[in-house]
Amino acid sequence: MKERDRFQKIRKQRVKFSLRTRLTALVGAVVLVSILCAFGISKLLEWLLPSSASIPLLIQLNLFSLIVAMVATHFLSKLFFDPIKELRHGMQEIADGKFDTRLETKSSSNEIQEVFAGFNMMAQELSSTEILQTDFVSNVSHEFKTPINAIEGYTMLLQSTENIDEVENEYIEKILFNTRRLSSLVSNILLISKIENQTIQTHKEKYGLDEQIREDILALEYMWEPKNIEFDVDLDTVIYSGNKNIMHHVWSNLLSNAVKFSPDGGRIKMRLHKKEKQIIFTIEDQGPGLSEETKSHIFDKFYQGDTSHKEEGNGLGLALVKRILSIAGGDITAENTADGGCLFTVTLSTEN
Repeated sequence: MKERDRFQKIRKQRVKFSLRTRLTALVGAVVLVSILCAFGISKLLEWLLPSSASIPLLIQLNLFSLIVAMVATHFLSKLFFDPIKELRHGMQEIADGKFDTRLETKSSSNEIQEVFAGFNMMAQELSSTEILQTDFVSNVSHEFKTPINAIEGYTMLLQSTENIDEVENEYIEKILFNTRRLSSLVSNILLISKIENQTIQTHKEKYGLDEQIREDILALEYMWEPKNIEFDVDLDTVIYSGNKNIMHHVWSNLLSNAVKFSPDGGRIKMRLHKKEKQIIFTIEDQGPGLSEETKSHIFDKFYQGDTSHKEEGNGLGLALVKRILSIAGGDITAENTADGGCLFTVTLSTEN
């Protein structure tokens, strides 16, 4: 309510002269001052340099008034356009999802103060809405977790009973498959809700990043072994300081995506190198690549560019990866390779 009250207070303030009136008056004053200054400088030069009297007075006035006007206009433009630049920067921050952005101005213009106060009120409302939405999703997801686990447990008990025919067993398999999908979705929502409001990494420890990636490759053997996926792995020994448990989600999500989109018998190339003060990890698959639309939305929540694999994911994996890396002070990019596959590049700082 603080920003809203401030906005209402500024709106109630009465201004004797509008911004347009003041701007018009200032431009007129600049023109008048330019002419007077130019005339004074011209007379001073005639007194100091008599030879300058040969130059027509009109040309001298035009020349000097132009110089004075340019200098005055420079300062006037900063007065009026700097707040616009600041507002544009703030709007870009909001567009990037940084709803804690607030703008302050020293301008005495009521219109500019009103615009800035309106911007701050908008940012506050968006921030409140996001917090409310995040809390709601987190609470609902947590409530879903218990019944989903119960359904999965009872279904597994049914699967182990005798006298179940082939059709009934198929139904049980479908129930298990979908409950596990729901369980995975709820787990991802809870995790992304948990880290959404974090700004720094917590529970940091030093560990071997290359060893962690190898562990995740082995953990996903059940995915890549049936597809006969080959690996081309070159991982340097890299010691990294970060949240080990959270970083597991980065490598497992990237690897599972690569396996999911790779054809049977395909090859996945992985590289990990340390370059100066950066750690660079790349993973390349031989899948269909990314369309332009997919590339622009690939890190958005619940976005799935390839609907043919919709049943194998929930569109939260890469959004989760992006957020984890952002908190860790890193970044991730996606691009197509010359052979038609997809290349993800993860960059981490060694100074975090």
